[in-house]
Amino acid sequence: MIVRTHRFKVGQSVNLIPSISRIAAQGHFEIVSLRPVEGETPQYRIKNRSELHERVVAETDLVLSAF
Repeated sequence: MIVRTHRFKVGQSVNLIPSISRIAAQGHFEIVSLRPVEGETPQYRIKNRSELHERVVAETDLVLSAF
């Protein structure tokens, strides 16, 4: 059995990989919390300053921000 761990930490700045099926604000997102691992991919709650809501996304949808 493979134990999956989160690659990013709370407070880190990340970029959300663009997707045709998802409309999201441009720019950096902050990791707000780590979600339980469901299936094969860790999930995160993220927030962009220009959006009023938070998002739950899979780790595969994120890249570490250079900022």
